[in-house]
Amino acid sequence: MKLIAALVAALCVAFNAHAAALPPAVKQALKQAGIPQSAIGIVVQQTGGRKPLISLNARQAMNPASTMKLLTTYAGLDLLGPAYTWKTEAWLDGELKDGVLHGDLVLKGYGDPKFTIEQFWLWLAELRARGLREIHGNLVLDRSFFDLPPHDPAAFDNDPVRAYNVGPDALLLNFNTLRLRYLPDGDKLNVITEPPLDGIRLDNRLIPEPAGSCDGWDDRVIVQPGGDSVVLQGGYPGECGEREHNLSVMPHPRYMEAVFRALWKELGGTLNGELREGTAKDDAKLFSTHHSDPLSTIIRDINKFSNNVMARQLFLTLGATAFTPSPLAGEGGGDGAKKEATFTNVERSVLAAQDWLHRQRLDFPELVLENGAGLSRTERISAQHLAQLLQSAATHPFSAEFEASLPILGVDGSVKKRLKESPSAGHAHLKTGTLEGVKTIAGYVRSRNGREWVVVFFINHPHAKYGQDAQDALVQWIQQRR
Repeated sequence: MKLIAALVAALCVAFNAHAAALPPAVKQALKQAGIPQSAIGIVVQQTGGRKPLISLNARQAMNPASTMKLLTTYAGLDLLGPAYTWKTEAWLDGELKDGVLHGDLVLKGYGDPKFTIEQFWLWLAELRARGLREIHGNLVLDRSFFDLPPHDPAAFDNDPVRAYNVGPDALLLNFNTLRLRYLPDGDKLNVITEPPLDGIRLDNRLIPEPAGSCDGWDDRVIVQPGGDSVVLQGGYPGECGEREHNLSVMPHPRYMEAVFRALWKELGGTLNGELREGTAKDDAKLFSTHHSDPLSTIIRDINKFSNNVMARQLFLTLGATAFTPSPLAGEGGGDGAKKEATFTNVERSVLAAQDWLHRQRLDFPELVLENGAGLSRTERISAQHLAQLLQSAATHPFSAEFEASLPILGVDGSVKKRLKESPSAGHAHLKTGTLEGVKTIAGYVRSRNGREWVVVFFINHPHAKYGQDAQDALVQWIQQRR
């Protein structure tokens, strides 16, 4: 019994000695936030170093929130290349004569993550310049590149109009969002919308509120989309001045049709038919192709602004373009083997990511992927393996493109306001992640002696939202190292 007691005591001393490696400021901040060390995972290691400077609960599988986007964007860079672009095609399913299309205009998407209103307008202007004026047929949307089940935008947090809950789509336009801009004018409250939506009515029933706190102002605006109208109810504090937010108020096809009709009419075109979903016939002719921004630009938006739907578009693209199932799959390949035709889009993407990690000699057995964006209650990775991923990225030929995609501490993106007046500002590229009960950071910190460090700090705890001071304290401690 004495031997067992001695071993237990030794283990406790070893654990406490390991925990004591945390800087005092970090431990104090965690204590004040009510977050036990058992609820965190930390790795601090010099890039290229063999052993971590700090390693706490490093092998524990944890919810990474949006830091999972690091895996998706790094895999995208390596598998697709920084110059990769997505295309969107316009097909003429009928005869074009003297500016009149006697048939359908088919728009086919291939998953462009950032097909903005500005780009769409310019592309439609090009269609006009190519000689298309009147469409005596239907607008057909070909969304078949991603074969996805129906998306429930309320499933994650019962807030279906929030932009972060927009589902992926092969023909995603402008993130499927409507920008509402609130313009107080005395006793009135004007609301303007961007982009224009043909056939959609904005019913403004908002009541100006007396002066008060502007915190959470957008929670007081109730948006109720339905049919061909969007109803705004609740109150808006006029003292807050002009504000705006982006919301998703209708399904992808209806949104695409409403924007197309508005812009096409503005360009002097006409559409006599209706909206239909389908594909172009075999004898249809390719009329024009739009190409997206390159992947190196796309991943900056994904990581700096933590854009969930863009990350999901990239994740699905990996499965659609970079995954080749084994020829033996489903042909006596063992239990669970599937034929290629039975793989869902998401399964293909998960397999593409796992295959890529295997070829990179990165073994992450605890990894759980759901959508590659981190907007998930089930996705998991350990701090040790995310740090290992960052170490791999630091020596990759495209390391500059990858690191440049991460928010710069105190300068831009999701860490623009963090440690803005600190000496650490500008000396770290950090991806953040936030969910209810989850707060994470991961990236690179450059210390005063010029060395670069990989840092991963996961918090999975009901008090996680109070853990930012602890994370900031660790970043400052690293940056101040000599």
